[in-house]
Amino acid sequence: MPFHEIEIPLAGADPQALESALADAGAIAVSFFDRGDEPILEPRPGEFRLWRDTLVRALFDDALDPATCLCRLTAVLGPRILAGAKLRRVADRAWEREWLVDWSPLRFGPRLWVCPSSAQPPADRDAIVVRLDPGLAFGTGTHPTTALCLEALAALDLRGKTVIDYGCGSGILAIAALKLGAARAHAIDIDPQALAAAAANAAANGVADRLRRADAAAVLPGADCVVANILASTLIEVRERLAAACRAGGDLLLSGILVAQTDAVTAAYRETFAIVGVARREDWCCIRARRRTEPAS
Repeated sequence: MPFHEIEIPLAGADPQALESALADAGAIAVSFFDRGDEPILEPRPGEFRLWRDTLVRALFDDALDPATCLCRLTAVLGPRILAGAKLRRVADRAWEREWLVDWSPLRFGPRLWVCPSSAQPPADRDAIVVRLDPGLAFGTGTHPTTALCLEALAALDLRGKTVIDYGCGSGILAIAALKLGAARAHAIDIDPQALAAAAANAAANGVADRLRRADAAAVLPGADCVVANILASTLIEVRERLAAACRAGGDLLLSGILVAQTDAVTAAYRETFAIVGVARREDWCCIRARRRTEPAS
């Protein structure tokens, strides 16, 4: 079944009012897109954040007259909001498979791969494969922050160790750690949906028996490696919790950090961690550190 799509620049309008008006006009889906290149990472629960230059696309059943839809929207929103509107016809597609078009297996380090569930495994017999499909929780390996963490994990010797994935999202980092030989991993998140996604992804990868899940408010267990791919401000807020969880000599991997935020985050951790290195990709970085046996003098 074909559809038609109305595309509208948000241009300072109330996004929730616009979404409501589109739904009332018969839209079966409303999506928000970044027209520039402004990253937004993991909003806090209940927070609704958009880009400064946002484009709104609404999908309508082709049985509805597009002119009638536009008239309804004009009556509710006024002519100014629709001045830049564009209308186009959209052919029907297997929408649930669309995300596969541009996503192929990704390699991190010499042997670690992240592949869609339907993709052929790498030819390398020694490949360590994490199977993961996009979902509602953050983390597929395509974002620079996740990629940097995966590369850092792949460079560590995790055999027999305990890992904490703080702010686990999809659970990709905890699952990768288990695939790389960790004895157990703890997936921690404030979002129950993320914890559910982590459990489902762990089961799909055959490591559910070694994954433990907990809310971020829970007491953190001791770990040989702590990885946190979250917002820089949150990393600074939870530095004492992460430091207490990381055993002496253990590894700490921090990401979700813009390059401009590197100094602030390293300063927050420097008393209890020796900074081993900072890896960069695009505008993002990952800080690798090691837990000191004694506080810095």
